[in-house]
Amino acid sequence: MEVTNRRHTPWILWPFRLIFELIEWILRATGRLVAAVLGLVIMIVGCVLTLTIVAAPIGMPMIVFGLVLMVRGIF
Repeated sequence: MEVTNRRHTPWILWPFRLIFELIEWILRATGRLVAAVLGLVIMIVGCVLTLTIVAAPIGMPMIVFGLVLMVRGIF
């Protein structure tokens, strides 16, 4: 016996449910886009810091963190 968490929506409320699901999808998509762009910016800043030899210990982890954030945002 499988238990599902989906509630039965009355037919009169279906348009409202569809609108809310569309808004939820848009928010999830833009959240991923923001994460990918932020990861790219952090990677660029990490590369710039790595070019200066003094800040290389800070720049290398920033590059890795930005890469992980970009991969998480894309997938």
